[in-house]
Amino acid sequence: MNILLISVNRQTAPYPVYPLGLDYVAAAIAEKHRTHICDLLTVTREELAGIIKEFAPDLIGLSCRNIDNTDYAAPVSFVPDAAELAAWLRERTRAILVLGGCGFTMMPEVFLRATGADFGIVGEGERLPLLLDALAEGREPTEIEGVVSLANKKDAPKPWPGTMTRRFVASGRHEYYLRHGGMLNLQSKRGCVFRCSYCSYPQIEGNKHRLFDPDEVASEAKLLQESGAKYLFFTDSAFNSDIAHSLAVAHALEKRKLSIRWGAFFAPVPMPDEYFHIMRRSGCKHVEFGSESLSDLMLKSYKKPFTVADVFAAHEKALAAGLHVAHYFLFGGRGESAATLTESLDNIEQLRKTVFFLFTGVRLYPGSLLCRQAIEEGRIQPGDTLAESTFYRPQAISLEEIAAMIQARAAARENWLFGAGGALDATVANLYARGFVGPLWEFLTQ
Repeated sequence: MNILLISVNRQTAPYPVYPLGLDYVAAAIAEKHRTHICDLLTVTREELAGIIKEFAPDLIGLSCRNIDNTDYAAPVSFVPDAAELAAWLRERTRAILVLGGCGFTMMPEVFLRATGADFGIVGEGERLPLLLDALAEGREPTEIEGVVSLANKKDAPKPWPGTMTRRFVASGRHEYYLRHGGMLNLQSKRGCVFRCSYCSYPQIEGNKHRLFDPDEVASEAKLLQESGAKYLFFTDSAFNSDIAHSLAVAHALEKRKLSIRWGAFFAPVPMPDEYFHIMRRSGCKHVEFGSESLSDLMLKSYKKPFTVADVFAAHEKALAAGLHVAHYFLFGGRGESAATLTESLDNIEQLRKTVFFLFTGVRLYPGSLLCRQAIEEGRIQPGDTLAESTFYRPQAISLEEIAAMIQARAAARENWLFGAGGALDATVANLYARGFVGPLWEFLTQ
């Protein structure tokens, strides 16, 4: 069969994100089928129409990365984009339409109703070969774990138990990312062992680690470097959620003597004193901490595996290793108040040589602990699809009050970036045009 895989995402702020998942899906189906990948950041509709005419796909897979922009102040849903694309495709081909991706996995019924797709794959896309076999043999695809339709809805499947292999082929679509920051990405594991109250990762990849062989990770990094990448970003939920494995990956990278630099999200959990020195020797340049709050009460509410003291300790260790450091904060969770917010903001001011990404409002996702808590509190109804941007509303303070308090502190501080977009987007676009590579938020460090 001819299989056309399309990345629906068209967001580029603050920088374009390479659709890594489709490389894994392409590898899973490569033996039996012809595949072609289209990235809507790199092809026009006119070019896509030409590809459909020439390639004549039997099945089209749409990867839906996000549901919306998670910005409570200016919410933008991406479901209409997928719906419009599906309607456009239906006018040009009779190919079977299958949805997948992180966004789809979180709200499959919402996407299926909006697009009218034939099937969807909840969870990891490596199940696509099973769906293709079922179609070829005349069997019902929804009998396969993880394969759903509007007529056959099921609970989220267990994580994919089989082989996870990436098929990376340098092509024109990669050139787009190399021209816009030089960044490509890779994984060192799937799954997340943390139990954060609001997070969707366990539903997408499971709550147990599936660790990739460190030497294979290093080999992939070398391949990406040889293909022209100038910077790598690890897409793990938290690179150091398994300390021993992350150290093994760093040692494997160092052994290859790669020149490429990399970054990742890290959790500010207790780490060995030399941890970040080892990361730097392996090529690490940027450390992005998912700190979320600097109030121990709120960290406990979020079910975080660290304390405020741990955040400060991890921050200083990363700086001591000579790394660029940023922190992400999420305000408005269960138990947030003027007191907890003030505590966090006061503590944030004590963190030196860094950049802060500050967000108001915790997006509610089906199946999360926070979503269940919101239902118990009567803030949302059990049958609410949450398709529209829905944020938890704390009892003691409104999201509007939270935003006002943050903006009052962030005013005139270039390293305090509030909400989606803003100063960083313009800075990054300008620097990319001048040939700089990587995430580049370090230029705002104070």
